[in-house]
Formats: sequence, structure tokens, C-alpha cells
Amino acid sequence: MRHYLKKYLPDHETIRRNPWLRPFASSLLHPRLWHLNRHSAAGAVAAGMFCGLIPGPLQMIGAAACALLFRVNLPLAMLTTLYTNPVTLVPLYLLAYQIGRLLIGESNGFVAPPEFTITHFVGWTEAMQGWMLSVAKPLGIGLVVLAAGLAVLGYFATKAAWRYYLIAAWRRRKLR
Repeated sequence: MRHYLKKYLPDHETIRRNPWLRPFASSLLHPRLWHLNRHSAAGAVAAGMFCGLIPGPLQMIGAAACALLFRVNLPLAMLTTLYTNPVTLVPLYLLAYQIGRLLIGESNGFVAPPEFTITHFVGWTEAMQGWMLSVAKPLGIGLVVLAAGLAVLGYFATKAAWRYYLIAAWRRRKLR
């Protein structure tokens, strides 16, 4: 598997020659960012799971920053953020909102956004701003808690899966 991944990853010379990456070459060429072992993989999955809930296109940038900061596998951290996609994003954000509501003790149910009317556009925009502010606190708290929980779960699941794979490989080798 490592040999398969290595075929598609850029080598040090490619990074060194890239004009956009040249200012970051000293950081990006650190060997721990490209080495794949159970520690770097588990950390990379944790970083990717945490950063996967960052809104918008900043997920991979956040995962890359975490990989640089914690010196874990950079490509795997960025790849792991792809668990959030148009199909999974809405359920994850709804779950985060519910977690946030539970943590801050908000007992009223989900407040639906105001209905759009073109005839009262200014009133609708004011009502929409008020609705977004009322949802922001539980959603923000819930996103941080859910991201941290997914990161911990991803870290330990990766460690366990790697250990299971090694034990199975030892057993296969022993039988041969």
C-alpha cells in the first residue's frame, strides 16, 4: 500500500522546484510529513477529522497547517478532510447544532429560518441575520466539540486498525 501511495505523492525535488511552494520548502520537506507509520497516520487522521468540519475551502489548509504543526503525514491529513462533502455536511452540521444546544442548555427546538419573500426583501434580510445570530452560538460550540470527538475517535480507530493489520500480517507470516 505504501508503494502505491508513494507513486502518486510528489517527491522532494518537485516541491523544491515549485515556485509557489518554494517559500515553505524548509517546512514541507521535513521527513515526518511524508513518512507513513502508525503514529503519523493516526495523527494525520485526527488532524483531518478535526479540520474536516471547518467551513468552506479552508479545510485542507487547516489540515496542512495541523500536519505541519504536529509533524504528521501531510497528504493523509488533507485527504481525511474529504469525509465532509455535500452529502455528509448537512447532517454533520445538524448534529453539531444539537450537541451545542445540549451543552449550553438551550431547550427550545430548532428555529426554522425566516421564509423568503421578494416583496419584503429588507425585512427578510434583517430576520435572516437575527436567525443566523441565534443559531451561531450552539452551532459554533457543537462544531468544536464534534470535531474534537471525531479527531479522538479517528486517532484511536487508526491505531487499532493499524495494530489489527500488523497482527494479521504476523499471523500470515507465521503460517507460511
